[in-house]
Amino acid sequence: MKNLSLLFSFLLIACSGSSPIVSKLPTDNTNQEKAIETINFAKQEDVVQTLKFLTLDENLGREAGTKQMDNVAAYLEDVFKKNNVPPYFKTYKDTLSNFRWPAYNVVGYIEGNDAKLKNEFVVIGAHYDHIGQLKGDDIVNGDDIANGANDNASGTTAVTEVVKYFAKYKTNKRSIIFVFFSAEEKGLLGSKHLAKKLKEQNLNLYFMFNYEMIGVKMNREDMLLYITGFGKSNMAQKMNEYAGENLIGYIPAETQYQLFRASDNYPFYTEFEVPAQTVSTFDFENFKFYHEPDDEFELMDTKHMTNVVNKTIPVLEKMINASSKEIQLK
Repeated sequence: MKNLSLLFSFLLIACSGSSPIVSKLPTDNTNQEKAIETINFAKQEDVVQTLKFLTLDENLGREAGTKQMDNVAAYLEDVFKKNNVPPYFKTYKDTLSNFRWPAYNVVGYIEGNDAKLKNEFVVIGAHYDHIGQLKGDDIVNGDDIANGANDNASGTTAVTEVVKYFAKYKTNKRSIIFVFFSAEEKGLLGSKHLAKKLKEQNLNLYFMFNYEMIGVKMNREDMLLYITGFGKSNMAQKMNEYAGENLIGYIPAETQYQLFRASDNYPFYTEFEVPAQTVSTFDFENFKFYHEPDDEFELMDTKHMTNVVNKTIPVLEKMINASSKEIQLK
C-alpha cells in the first residue's frame, strides 16, 4: 500500500466455459440469511506456490523499474498464457508512460459471454511491486530486502487465482480486464497510467475491484474483509447481499488513514467516476511489519488467503453478471 508512512505523518500534523453453477444465493425471503456454500475455487498449495515466488530474495523486493521486475512480470504473464487468457493490448506488458525507468503493468482480458453485457467492463487488479532494497537504519538484522509478502504479494496472488477461475469456466457476462499494477509504491503510477489510457479509449467501465494486503486475518469475526471508501458506493452492501453473509465491513482506520486514496482503485474512481474500491485485511493491529524486511512469506496465513479468494470469487461472479449496474456511487 502506497506511502502510508506519509499519511501517518500528515495525520499527526493535522491532529497535532460453462460453469457448474455451485454457488447460489437463496431465492426465498425466509432463507436470505443463509450464506453461500463455500466452494474451494482456489487451492492452498497454489496460493503458497505463487506467494513463495513473489517473495523470493532473488526479486530484491520487487521495486518498479528494476531488472528483477522483468522476471516477476514474466511469471505473471505466464499465468495468463497457461490459462489461455489473451492480452488486452498487443502484448501483456503495458509500459508505463509516467515513470522514468521501464516498468510494466501486466494486463489480460476475458471477453464477456453475453452479447450485450460484454460491452461493459470490469477491472480486477492488485499491485505486484514493492519498495525494493533498504538502506541505512531501515536495514533490520542485516536484512535489506523488503520482500513485501503482505504488501502486496498477497493481493497479487489472489488475482492469479481469480484469473484461473474465470479462465476455466468463462462464466462472466461482462468483459474482465485483469491487471497486475506496477509502481503503486511510487505514487499509484501504474493505475494512473492505465486508468487514463482506458478512459481515452472510452471504455465502458462498470466497476473496479482491487485486492490489497490480505495476507493476515483480522482479529475479529464480524467480517472477513473491510473495504476502502465504504460510504462512496453500495459495493459493500451488494457484496454482502450476494454472499448471503456479512463478508465485507467498515473499520475506522479506513477513514482515519484515507485508505480509499492510497491504492490502485483511486485513479479509476477519479477518471471514470464509477465504483472503484479495495478490499483488505490489514487493520493496523494485526501486522506490524509494513514496509519492513520482516514482511516475509513465513508470516503469511495462506489458509486465510485461500479463504478470501474462495469467498470473493462467487461474489465477484454475481457482481459481474448482474443484469443491470446494481453497484452504484452514493
